[in-house]
Amino acid sequence: MARLLRAHALEGVPHGFSTKAGAAARDILPEGALVRVKQVHSPDVATLTEPWHGDPPEADALVTAQPGLALAIVTADCAPVLFADREAGVVGAAHAGWRGANQGLIANTVAAMAALGARPEKIVAVIGPCIAQPSYEVDEPFRAHFGQEDAPFFRTGRAGHWQFDLAGYVAARLEAAGVGWIESLNRDTYTEAELFHSYRRASHRNETTGGRQISLIALR
Repeated sequence: MARLLRAHALEGVPHGFSTKAGAAARDILPEGALVRVKQVHSPDVATLTEPWHGDPPEADALVTAQPGLALAIVTADCAPVLFADREAGVVGAAHAGWRGANQGLIANTVAAMAALGARPEKIVAVIGPCIAQPSYEVDEPFRAHFGQEDAPFFRTGRAGHWQFDLAGYVAARLEAAGVGWIESLNRDTYTEAELFHSYRRASHRNETTGGRQISLIALR
């Protein structure tokens, strides 16, 4: 069994956030079928009724009401978000980088779940390991993608730079979408080098940047 991080908010729902050790569908659900999308930092969501036949679509979130499908997304510093409405029997998984989150990925995921019968106020969402604000320095062109209303997620750093709170920004988007219960694991992929891959850390160290964590959720 792979080592998986679990969330209190998703207790009883097959799920897990991996470390560097990785994970497979069987680690959350025996005989579960792993389903992924081609992640492209978009606001797009794919709705599943069965595993893909052929190449997966381009999207950055998946939702389903079908038991036995292990929805999976991969991340290195971006925020993995797992969703569930236990009463409706609907789950989702999102790869929330800053670009997708800024363009509406979170609201789109909640809307796709609602189309399957979920109610936003009954949805629980958990933000998994991602780059934390002290580790995430951004510059003026990055800041220009956000409005003044987003100022609380930017802490002033050295001249012309800020520290961006990705997890806080994603949590705010979840709240704005009406999600009823939001939890964050508060784990920093950049600083916890023994446990997590980090694209930014690897870039700073001139190391290979291909490592990823996988996050999974399913219905029994």
